[in-house]
Amino acid sequence: MSVTLKGMTWSHPRGYDPMVACAKLWQEKTGVTVHWDKRSLQDFESFPVDDLARAYDLIVIDHPHVGQVTAENCLLPLDVPGREAERAELEKASVGPSYRSYRWQGRQWAFPIDAATQVQAFRPDLLPAAPTRFDEVLELARAGKVLIPLRSPHALMTFDTLAANLGHPCATQPGDLLDEITGHRVYRLMQDLAAAVDPTCFDMDPIAASERMAEAGSPIACIPYTYGYVSYALEGFRPNRLAFANIPAAGSNGPVGGTLGGTGIAVSARTQYPQEALDFAYWIASAEVQRGPYAAAGGQPGHATAWEDPEVNRPVGGFYLNTRATLEGSYLRPRHDGYMAYQPEASDRISQGLRKGEGAASVLADLNRMFQASFR
Repeated sequence: MSVTLKGMTWSHPRGYDPMVACAKLWQEKTGVTVHWDKRSLQDFESFPVDDLARAYDLIVIDHPHVGQVTAENCLLPLDVPGREAERAELEKASVGPSYRSYRWQGRQWAFPIDAATQVQAFRPDLLPAAPTRFDEVLELARAGKVLIPLRSPHALMTFDTLAANLGHPCATQPGDLLDEITGHRVYRLMQDLAAAVDPTCFDMDPIAASERMAEAGSPIACIPYTYGYVSYALEGFRPNRLAFANIPAAGSNGPVGGTLGGTGIAVSARTQYPQEALDFAYWIASAEVQRGPYAAAGGQPGHATAWEDPEVNRPVGGFYLNTRATLEGSYLRPRHDGYMAYQPEASDRISQGLRKGEGAASVLADLNRMFQASFR
């Protein structure tokens, strides 16, 4: 009997192309067909996983969903008996906290296949090197050379990154989101940056900002805090090739604290073919696939073997080696059931405050209230 699995991923060459390429190899290897559909980045960040689990066998998810999907019982745990050695290898090869980001209430709900965090993108033809300090970024921004994605949820992602970079990361357990002193400092940094950039940044996600910087004739030289997209580091992908670096530091802790992103491969609890789906998930997350066909098809691997491979780094200008420090020091967001509703609401509140020139106190009070309510 032939088996066909349906999978859902997100609509970008980085998210879709490697899944299709690997599915072709898997079909040749096992006879199992995996058909991939795709959805927009905004849908990926907000669409209910439970609805997807009713229609698909394999789902590419991001880790802040794990508390919600656990409560909804819509995914199969991947830590099945007999495959402990494979999981130990995947955990050992985690880039930053990617592997444990999908672990919740003692079970593993997805395997990282794409590792990402907020890093820095820049134009090597316009800058001799990427800025390493926030004040350097501000100087460039006032000269019209900087973009910062602030479309929800990215205002919150940058807020989280700056707090973690200052050494006082936002809370992940019930209570206030952030201490008052750090909160005021982070908000003021964002005020300074938002005031210096094009207001269209409030409508930009990382893809839109990268597209603007990569287009012919663009004066944009730097996006200091953005999710890295390896596609833009490829020669010929867009008129201007982008380079990537660790984030500029706002404090004294170096380029750490980027808010962890990336994606993981998960298996629907409603699949009719659990063994076939599990086998595919283990295979596509493995070192051999991640540093081979997955990376070659334009994917951004989630396995350390790929990040360290000179052949994987060469065509993308050292993307992985040049952002590894930030990824290893990433901030892991809350993942409780309730967080996903908080994330866009909090991001919109930050953007509203920045647009209106509000002071920090009222914005931070609302963020604390929203965060506390997300646990109820």
